[in-house]
Amino acid sequence: MVIVLKKDIPQQEKDNLKQFLEKNHFHVNEIAGEEETIFGAVGKLGIDPREVEILPGVERVIPISKPYKMASREYKKDNTVVCVPNNQGQTIKIGGQRIVVIAGPCAVESREQMMAAAERVAAAGAVMLRGGAFKPRTSPYAFQGLGEEGVKILKEAGNAYGLPVVTEIVSADHIPLMNDYVDVYQIGARNMQNFELLKRVGELGKPVILKRGLSATIEEWLMAAEYLLSSGTEDVILCERGIRTYEKMTRNTLDLSAIPIVRSLTHLPIIVDPSHAVGIRDKVPPMGLAAVAAGADGIIVEVHCNPDKALSDGAQSLYPEQFEKLVRDIDVLAPVVGREIFRIRRTARKAPAQNTQTQENAKIICAYSGGRGAYAEQAIMHCFDGEAEELPLNSFREIFQTVSDGRADYGMVPIENSLAGSVYDNYDNLVRFEDIAIVGAVTLRIEHSLLSVPGASIDTIRNVYSHPHGFPQCAQFLSQHPQWNHIDSVSTATAAQTVAEKGSTENAAIASDIMVKYNDLIVLAQGIESNPRNYTRFVIIAAQHGDPFDCDTDPHINKASLVFTTKNEPGALYRSLGVLQQQNLNMTRLESRPIQGQPWRYMFYADVTLSEDKTVKERIDAIKTAVAALKESAEDVRLLGIYHERTAG
Repeated sequence: MVIVLKKDIPQQEKDNLKQFLEKNHFHVNEIAGEEETIFGAVGKLGIDPREVEILPGVERVIPISKPYKMASREYKKDNTVVCVPNNQGQTIKIGGQRIVVIAGPCAVESREQMMAAAERVAAAGAVMLRGGAFKPRTSPYAFQGLGEEGVKILKEAGNAYGLPVVTEIVSADHIPLMNDYVDVYQIGARNMQNFELLKRVGELGKPVILKRGLSATIEEWLMAAEYLLSSGTEDVILCERGIRTYEKMTRNTLDLSAIPIVRSLTHLPIIVDPSHAVGIRDKVPPMGLAAVAAGADGIIVEVHCNPDKALSDGAQSLYPEQFEKLVRDIDVLAPVVGREIFRIRRTARKAPAQNTQTQENAKIICAYSGGRGAYAEQAIMHCFDGEAEELPLNSFREIFQTVSDGRADYGMVPIENSLAGSVYDNYDNLVRFEDIAIVGAVTLRIEHSLLSVPGASIDTIRNVYSHPHGFPQCAQFLSQHPQWNHIDSVSTATAAQTVAEKGSTENAAIASDIMVKYNDLIVLAQGIESNPRNYTRFVIIAAQHGDPFDCDTDPHINKASLVFTTKNEPGALYRSLGVLQQQNLNMTRLESRPIQGQPWRYMFYADVTLSEDKTVKERIDAIKTAVAALKESAEDVRLLGIYHERTAG
């Protein structure tokens, strides 16, 4: 049964309730959800639920109707996110907003083979390494794996490239020699209903990938997951790998319809194995993409550097080049379904507060959108005092992905302009990329000029290039020239480069006059922004490592940003904002964004200032208390960052 606790339940009443349930032979788990805290009590119902409902601190009791109790959505409404740390300080999350890709050969054949495979799949975008050390084969004469030696080789290869390892366990007798090397156990299709094995593996408390049996129904699959959950582990990942049907054109029939069905029945994450489903190399990529489109949290595929000579399942193993293309295609598809692909990043570096040198005194990398002379580049110069290496990219999303991957330490992205308003793409990116945090901000005055090639004049101009936000910022000046065509560019710097490359006196760019020294251009008009009080606020983003409240080493923190979704009830937003007021937090910005897939529902982004009259600890405690209280009145609350904001110039 599910026991919903009262919000103000004292700890003593909670302890008494737990003791009562355990005395009556229930296994009790406390689950703190977005809206309420519950006790999930699993066991043979030997008492009247009304006996529980009348106990102090109990709000209501909900019987679980499904035969699979702990795996059901009745037991836990919120999606389970399975966290698997790697050896580079990063936590891989399966079941969140990110899509994970697990890859590697079917079997560990040799150290050289595994190291080569790990290098290729890590470079392409895999976040975990798969490989079989004990191989349950249909024929007793087929390659059975390298056993303990194979597990050690697999772990060595994974550690070399920051990839936690996944391998199948076929017998409980193998646990002692596998446990120190395995990050995620896999229960294969043939062992899905090996209940004694499930109980032993569940007792280990490690994450487990549970593959669907060859002829198993969805309910039988979830009942197998129940064995794992009831035995001790909380981290079960379901894996659809195809079922046996009368169709002979593929190895199995990949049941993609199971993904949305399972999603509605259980809180557990679900991934797909297209390799074993179709059994034909060329058919794996399209089915992998189809799995992502259907809502899977990730895929697990077989990749071999020389599949024609593989000792196991070579026909369904992708060449590394095929895998690389598959990951690139998923990267393109992911935003369409409101998600992003998860990638391994480099070893974490601590965000600098005032000085910009890292512990190793190495030059840090800061990504931005545009080319040399872009306003974002100027913001980087102000924040990092010339100590950062600028990395120009073509889009805001690419900045977030590059920082998440670790190819850049920081990113500089615009969030709002005093004349043109919000940069909505970046509000959405902050929500979409769960492992990105705001670590700083700077407000930069924007001074626009009209630039063109030598020989041009106002009268020769026919086309004007600029970033989409540049045109409204110069609306008054442009209104004097209604005959000009407005052409969007990636950035103002890109606009200036385009004009220089075209070399025509009919083209001009709205950009900073700093672009004159980077390109062979002249200034036709200066200070053309409609309002001289034209400012853009940039935020500095970095990969999130550890506790978001762990920033008390920076004495200059003065700002915090968070995002939340209100409940669908009268006064919900009013009550949520009241939480900030109660903590004496001055809200300086509130922005609403539609929630994808939920028409007429909105997510709210809020900035608050922290009182500089208080100690750093008091400022952080105020935000911590506000976030905790906000979770009582709102849903999906996430702290985006506590940081220092400055004004350039």
